[in-house]
Amino acid sequence: MAVWALGLNHTTAPLDLRGRFTFAVEQMGPTIATLRHSFAPDSEVAILSTCNRTEIYCAGSEAQMQQTLAWLAQSGGVSADDLKGHTYALLEADAARHAFRVASGLDSMVLGEPQILGQMKDAVRAASEAGALGTTLNQLFQRSFAVAKEVRSSTEIGAHSISMAAAAVRLASQLFEDLSETRVLFVGAGEMIELCATHFAAKNPKAIAIANRTLERGEKLATQFSGEVMRLADLPQRLHEFDVVISCTASTLPLIGLGAVERALKQRKHRPMFMVDLAVPRDIEPEVKSLEDVYLYTVDDLSDVVQTGQANRQAAVAQAEAIIDAGVQSFEHWMDQRSNVPLIQQLNAQAEDWRSAELARARKSLAKGDDVDAVLETLSRGLTQKMLHGAMAELHAGDADSRERARHAIEHFFLRGNR
Repeated sequence: MAVWALGLNHTTAPLDLRGRFTFAVEQMGPTIATLRHSFAPDSEVAILSTCNRTEIYCAGSEAQMQQTLAWLAQSGGVSADDLKGHTYALLEADAARHAFRVASGLDSMVLGEPQILGQMKDAVRAASEAGALGTTLNQLFQRSFAVAKEVRSSTEIGAHSISMAAAAVRLASQLFEDLSETRVLFVGAGEMIELCATHFAAKNPKAIAIANRTLERGEKLATQFSGEVMRLADLPQRLHEFDVVISCTASTLPLIGLGAVERALKQRKHRPMFMVDLAVPRDIEPEVKSLEDVYLYTVDDLSDVVQTGQANRQAAVAQAEAIIDAGVQSFEHWMDQRSNVPLIQQLNAQAEDWRSAELARARKSLAKGDDVDAVLETLSRGLTQKMLHGAMAELHAGDADSRERARHAIEHFFLRGNR
């Protein structure tokens, strides 16, 4: 069984290219089904799709990296040749090591961030529900989760990390002297927006509003932070009311355009606006960044901020890598054992055939009234002869070198206890 992974992330591909390869959670089942059709029927697949990465994990009788690249390129509307330079292709132990590092937060923009583990579990759940998760990938991911748990409990990998939400608050504080005097708008109501709202709410802003496509989800989040909820359709008319705008939705097209922001600035008499677009693909048109009174940051723009404290974590990283190394070795050992399963099954089946045949012969002899001791003697001799027939044949066949190799093998398998 082969294991392979193909992906692109914040270190290999720019934001707009990554945006072409995001897969909505509600469409993950059909997407996985389409991907599996590219491979052999017994192949296993899982897709991890987040703001910072899209990764495909597969297992099958043989690695099919080129087919995986072709499928991903087609799904994003680009050529395989153009995409290849922005991807990483990993096989066997390298694929396992990468999965373990991702689960542990070592491959994240925010070193040690815990959110990726939940996203990885969601990806595994989606693959399982789609019937695409077999024994091999299930083992890979369960071991990834176990390694991640050990990394987080045994090291201080996340002790000094600054999350995207905390980074956004830090940058906003540099623009506005007192965040308690600001009005903050959150566009979306997902996990990242909830995290951002938690960080900004700690600064006691003058007002908090949640704009979301589904009012029920927006109301729930707004109530949690004593804010108001508004429809996405009302966003252009009310944008001017807010000093801080944080957006992270699953929309495939920008929700906040250049024209809407220009009109808002005019109504604000060009008082500055701080905007953070955490969505991939973008929620805010990139041209907005060129406006003089707008400070717009994307996921990639926050990378320098979240690296603060990196040096303090190097010892923890070394500890985490050691845990991951041990996990990879364990997974490789399991894979090696798995490769012997067909042979073990064949051996057991052959032994069972021999046993059944000799047992049937013995029962016939007993039914005829033959002596029990004689029957047992014949039974044991019959089994012994069948077990040793192949070894004896090898000792008497072939050339001298073949017989010598057979002799060493037979000594190893049959005579170890007599040495």
